[in-house]
Amino acid sequence: MNFANWKKDLPASLVVFLVALPLCLGIALASGAPLYAGILSGIIGGIVVGSLSGSHLSVSGPAAGLTVIVFRSIESLDSYSVFLYAVLVAGFFQIILGILRAGVLSSFFPYSVIKGMLAAIGIILIIKQIPVAFGFEKFSWDMSFTQANGNAFLVTAVALFILIIWDSKKMPTFPFKEFVPGALIAVIWGLLYQVITRNFFPAWSLDTEQLVQLPVLSGWAEFKENIFLPDFSQWQNWEVYKIAGTIAIIASLESLLSVEAIDKLDFEKRSTPQNRELFAQGCGNMACGLIGGIPVTAVIIRSSANLNAGAKTKLSAILHGILLLVAVVFLAGFLNSIPLSALSAILLLVGYKLTKPSLIKEFYKKGKTQHIPFFLTIFFILITDLLVGVVLGIIVALIFVLKENYRDSISLIKHKDHYYVGLKKDIFFLNKPEFRRKIESIPDGSQVIIEGHKADFIDQDVLETLEDFIASANERKLDIIIRKSKRSKYPIFRLE
Repeated sequence: MNFANWKKDLPASLVVFLVALPLCLGIALASGAPLYAGILSGIIGGIVVGSLSGSHLSVSGPAAGLTVIVFRSIESLDSYSVFLYAVLVAGFFQIILGILRAGVLSSFFPYSVIKGMLAAIGIILIIKQIPVAFGFEKFSWDMSFTQANGNAFLVTAVALFILIIWDSKKMPTFPFKEFVPGALIAVIWGLLYQVITRNFFPAWSLDTEQLVQLPVLSGWAEFKENIFLPDFSQWQNWEVYKIAGTIAIIASLESLLSVEAIDKLDFEKRSTPQNRELFAQGCGNMACGLIGGIPVTAVIIRSSANLNAGAKTKLSAILHGILLLVAVVFLAGFLNSIPLSALSAILLLVGYKLTKPSLIKEFYKKGKTQHIPFFLTIFFILITDLLVGVVLGIIVALIFVLKENYRDSISLIKHKDHYYVGLKKDIFFLNKPEFRRKIESIPDGSQVIIEGHKADFIDQDVLETLEDFIASANERKLDIIIRKSKRSKYPIFRLE
């Protein structure tokens, strides 16, 4: 591990810690898991996965994309301990996928879909944080909110101002500025606001529901009470393996998508070893299953915050896990005074950077083959979920690829009564209708030159259509010339 960049990685780890803290708690609550499970997963995602992963910038932890699956799995198994055994098995499955080099799957995700996924996550992040910023309780999946008071918006507005001005070129520099991220200043502002108003202006202070709520541990006994162990007696329960397989597949895909996306954003254009990432995620989930955590994946929100904070190596991800451990053991009471609205300001800015207007304009200028899959991926994710939206986006992108191949693979050129039919690229059965339409449009009595040696593959259906066309030459008085090619793989193109 490279420690030369610790001056950049340490401040970035503070930012990721501040972003991860409320997310770990919120995802655990929404998943129907013990509150402490989210923090444990954040610690494991940082220290275990961060140490084993080959990614320089990605950060792992409990993921919102798995929330519904976790909730339904716990409900189905009727026991959190049995669910932990499923998480343990899911981690083992991921390790096997890494060994089998299944990470190559991420290479099939189009750039437009990856950027669409990022933009959709940014939009979701903004939508989810707006209620918190305006003084509502933390979001729930049914989008029901209970208003506490409006003082939180003041905290959010000032925190956003701090974040924007801190990274502005107009902000004067000072010796320790590189060690102090704007997010830390925003959180300090929120903390000071709550402490001062609670002691001197109670009417202006925030309610408990608007603050971070960590379990306060007074000793080893309370620590053990927050640890759950897997129920190995369920090893013959096939429902466990079904759930484990589902978690393994979805968590692996989400991790591969996230590291692919963060690699695209990396200013140094470094690439993450995909199979090693699957192995690291598997080890992390096995650890989660063993000590009571919910499943982890590489998470784009925390990874983006890590990148935007100036991280250079995976040291920042590991340090953020250590900070979570220190916080939950020693600083829980202190951190419980931090307003969620100050943290929401950080997330709002991260969301904006993922879906800023310049990105929309960039893809719109690329043409419909890029911007239609981009916008539809966003739309599908917003109305369904992350994985369904990405799959549908890939299908749309594939349709455009097939359409382009369909249009450019067969050419028909006319010169007087001479016709040239060229077969290029790969010719699949999907090209058969277009090929038939073009050759049937050639008038009787014409001279036809057919050249197919430029194609690397020609489907048998197309070859049979061509054979039928040649067989009708005498009846239609066609003079057909087949260009001879020594490298042709197809016998029909060896005709004199």
